[in-house]
Amino acid sequence: MSNLSADVAVVGLGPAGRAIAHRCAAAGMDVLALDPHPSRTWTPTYSAWADELPSWLSESAIASTARRPAVWTDRHRVIDRTYCVLDTHALQASLALDLVRVHAGTAVDVTGTRVTTVDGTVVTARHVVDARGTLDSRDLAQQTAYGIVVERERAEPILEGSDAWFMDWRTDNGVRPGDVPSFLYAVALDDHRVLLEETCLVGRPALHLDVLRTRLHHRLARRDLVPTGTEDIERVRFSVEPPPRSRLHTPRSGPVLFGSRSNLMHPATGYSVAASLASADHLVDGLRTGKPGSRRALHTWTVQKLRNLGLRTALSLEPEMVPQFFASFFSLPVELQRSYLSGHDDAMGTMTAMLRMFPTLPVSARLAIARTVVHAPRRG
Repeated sequence: MSNLSADVAVVGLGPAGRAIAHRCAAAGMDVLALDPHPSRTWTPTYSAWADELPSWLSESAIASTARRPAVWTDRHRVIDRTYCVLDTHALQASLALDLVRVHAGTAVDVTGTRVTTVDGTVVTARHVVDARGTLDSRDLAQQTAYGIVVERERAEPILEGSDAWFMDWRTDNGVRPGDVPSFLYAVALDDHRVLLEETCLVGRPALHLDVLRTRLHHRLARRDLVPTGTEDIERVRFSVEPPPRSRLHTPRSGPVLFGSRSNLMHPATGYSVAASLASADHLVDGLRTGKPGSRRALHTWTVQKLRNLGLRTALSLEPEMVPQFFASFFSLPVELQRSYLSGHDDAMGTMTAMLRMFPTLPVSARLAIARTVVHAPRRG
């Protein structure tokens, strides 16, 4: 048992926690980071829109780019926005912790100024940042995915000339009418390998990985690619919404939430890494001035409420409406797509995107959205 102190204590060393610890230390702050396995090598595939990434991030952290990724909704569409797959190992290495004191331990009590670990270590700090990620709770909406990694030449027929498939909603994956839909996500990991992944965007509960595996193999077989069984596999399951704040901490005494544990997680897509990287310096400025939660707080709160409405809409749509919903979304000007997908404090852009979409949707989808608004749940 020991007592430690620091300017900033960061709990959790995933991408968000490591980014804020790295940037705080670079700004000259005394930082102590806690994680049960601080040296663990990251393995998930992280992706981002290129214009989301901060200027300070090393170019070595980008493994591949798709200048104009494609979607298939009601037809083939091209997104005029560059999409990146990050080099996970290079990203982790670039967020160096040389200037950070790192403690291996599991936090059992976290407040705004104090962290207690399972071994009795107590850390006091002017500010505590909780970046431990989402909770694995099946009563929260989750995203699931099952993918395989294949050689580039084997994947070329699947890509059909596109730089990448951001979403391919075609039903050659063996789904029947009324089944929960899933889509193909296909991106180059580097010059030689491509990830082919069947994804359940959001569900409560989400589709089981065995179902996604069957659908992926069915889809690939229909496109003349039969897995050998020796390919590397990626399995994904995580909550796309943070739990109610009351289940994490008492708001007044709680720590600063960051990363996917905060409103930086996009509940309609599951993306949070790029938003965390881009927001790190803003949080650093707030920690230095003693006002970590003040930056455009009303705008951020409004965007979170609008995004949660989008999540509830996605959960309420009948299966056949989902591709139509995304057909409307990807018909929007790319600036509005960017506002909704990436503008975590762009309340006006997010609202404009949603209002522009609404009249373009089928009547059944508009009715589903109206019911969602009327019956919006209150969560603590």
